[in-house]
Amino acid sequence: MKREPHPFARFIAVLGRGKSLTRSLTLDEAGEAMGMILDGGVLPEQLGAFLMLLRVKEESPEEIAGFVRAARARIVPPAGAPRVDLDWSSYAGKRRQLPWFLLSALALAESGRRVFMHGAEAHTEGRVYTGEALRALGLPVAENLPDASDRLKTDNFAYLPIDALCPPIADMLELRPILGLRSPVHTFARMLNPFGAPAVLQGVFHPGYMRIHRDAGLILEEQRLAVFRGEGGEIERRPAKPCEVMMAADGAAVDERWPPLIDEPRQPHDESMDLSRLAALWRGEIADAYGEAAVVGTLAIALRTLGAAAEPAQAEAEARALWSVRARERFAAA
Repeated sequence: MKREPHPFARFIAVLGRGKSLTRSLTLDEAGEAMGMILDGGVLPEQLGAFLMLLRVKEESPEEIAGFVRAARARIVPPAGAPRVDLDWSSYAGKRRQLPWFLLSALALAESGRRVFMHGAEAHTEGRVYTGEALRALGLPVAENLPDASDRLKTDNFAYLPIDALCPPIADMLELRPILGLRSPVHTFARMLNPFGAPAVLQGVFHPGYMRIHRDAGLILEEQRLAVFRGEGGEIERRPAKPCEVMMAADGAAVDERWPPLIDEPRQPHDESMDLSRLAALWRGEIADAYGEAAVVGTLAIALRTLGAAAEPAQAEAEARALWSVRARERFAAA
């Protein structure tokens, strides 16, 4: 008995026709394909083939934008959700340095900007993920979108794991140890921006993905987006190195080069990864030149992305001022 082709098979065929006939999916094709995946209309064999063909070809900005559109259509913020100022993704985890970027986000929230953070939880052994670090600070992890919405209203900050934000995307992220490689899911999950914040921050590990993120942001008509190579792939400035920042601002592409903040011959490797040092640095009880520079440098890029500074030097000055007036008693020692 002849079997009819599966509806999803045509997308695999587009990606797997060989060197001369293979092409990228269009924006609409990518949206339709990801919609079928998120709705459970794809066989496991098809999903694996689809993700790995995209990985070999390398995802295009149009494909990422299409995937994001499909996901956003299926992630609905609760009624009465507050306006969010900055969307901050956190999917990589930290291995060489503590997640200093959390202090940047919390300082920003303390200044009155609402920051929504979403990310992955412990899918790579040996890395510290955001949920664990927040709990070490005594801060909650949101359980669902309504809970995140409430925390944004009261605290100006909320972190929601992808498992609760969009379980099908979380399931695809968990395929990495099975497939042996990252997939485009690791790219487009960072761009979900479920609350529709006008400013979006992105961090990548591989510099080649910066342009993909930025150009996808332009296609999605993000008001302001910035992407840079962050420490370990997180949104965290590497303060001893120059930082290339690619931005999308009101429909225009902007490239900036930020100079190093500290004179360090090589990036240090924190052997202990003691999470208690996050609160200690916030309280001013320890001196850590690298950690503080990472906090201030990351905060500066966030302020620049928000449009609160016209150029890097001003952003860094604003960041130092904001960091200096933080409520040091907030994370009181137990």
